[in-house]
Amino acid sequence: MSNVLRLAIVDPNDATRESLKSTLLGLDTIWLDAECSRYAFFQDVLEQTHPEVGIVALDSDPEQAIALVEEISRNKPEVSLLVTSSSTDGNQILRTMRAGAKEFLTQPVKPEDLATALERVSRSRSGGSSVAKRGCRVIALSGCTGGVGVTSLGVNLGCALAADEKNSVVLLDLDLALGDADVYLDTIPEYTLTDVAQNIARLDFTLLKRSLTKHATGLYLLPRPVQLEDAPLITPDDIQRVVNLLKATFTHVIIDTSKAFSPVDMYSMDIADDVLMVTQLDLPCLRNVVRLLMSFEHRENLKEKVKIVVNRIGQGGSSISIKKAEATLGREVFWQLPNDFRTMIEVRNNGVPLLEQAPKAAITQSIGQLAEALFGDGVATDGEENSTKARSWLGLWPSKVSKKTGEEPAADAEPVS
Repeated sequence: MSNVLRLAIVDPNDATRESLKSTLLGLDTIWLDAECSRYAFFQDVLEQTHPEVGIVALDSDPEQAIALVEEISRNKPEVSLLVTSSSTDGNQILRTMRAGAKEFLTQPVKPEDLATALERVSRSRSGGSSVAKRGCRVIALSGCTGGVGVTSLGVNLGCALAADEKNSVVLLDLDLALGDADVYLDTIPEYTLTDVAQNIARLDFTLLKRSLTKHATGLYLLPRPVQLEDAPLITPDDIQRVVNLLKATFTHVIIDTSKAFSPVDMYSMDIADDVLMVTQLDLPCLRNVVRLLMSFEHRENLKEKVKIVVNRIGQGGSSISIKKAEATLGREVFWQLPNDFRTMIEVRNNGVPLLEQAPKAAITQSIGQLAEALFGDGVATDGEENSTKARSWLGLWPSKVSKKTGEEPAADAEPVS
């Protein structure tokens, strides 16, 4: 689990409840599990949703609300309670805290006050440790043009991360028209992103989990819509809610974007911790990367998050060196993936990830090292106790091969079209 807190609120006043919801939705450290408009029903809501934090608004009926706080504190001590009120009466505040509330916030609640209170609650729940719980990392993958290997990298990067039992990993296919992550994993999903978007108003952990397809490697997949006409039904607001819930559920969220750079794609890159821009060493690809980086300058912090990944290093006919490519791009290449035509065609046609089909292949090992470079101890290493084939490959890549000097494959390797 990540460091996102699951939260439920009760407030009979529609106006203040909606205001509080708007404030909560602006915080990426919480997930609003449920809302309730009746004090009498709130304990049932807590039983059904099992949030970590409950917020009780006092103003509609302070006596009933304080009694509710006391009852919840007695019956469900695992739920940390915050209360809100427009009143600053010292006696009411004292009674509320004695009833079991952890924090008292004055309405209208300011985002910074709420964030600070939730941080204190989070520290309290972790025993006062200064070490925060492990958070979720969101990685968006994009390509400078079609066919550069974005989906294959996303799928196999996800499988590499999922091979470590400490990780829970989900792949979100946002190529809404032509996405094929399900083909790479040889799955026929029962539900797609369309089903999730159409039920966005009642989306919760249970519904989302049922909508995902789990692969044998441990990687979860939320695939693109089946019908082309369903793609416009998915909006950035839908993706915000979906991704926030995925962040509250998984340690790693990998987003495979389309080449259209649509509003949905751009939003996904905006919220990602890192953006892997996949390219090849040819002039059209490098020119597109330059154009994209220039466009990203107009979006806050996006350009700084981009990491250049050069795919198919060593393929025949390439006349542009890494040094020249870096000079053209005006930045260093973050990672180089070797060309391995035969292996990639085989795994793609068989619908089997590299980790299962070719665990010792150079491309498999390089993707494993990329995962380690991105996430540190977020992946298994060959020094850990694990006899399964799924993890044994991570330490096999020769030390002389690095992100800056990727060793070229054998001379008979063919380019991937």
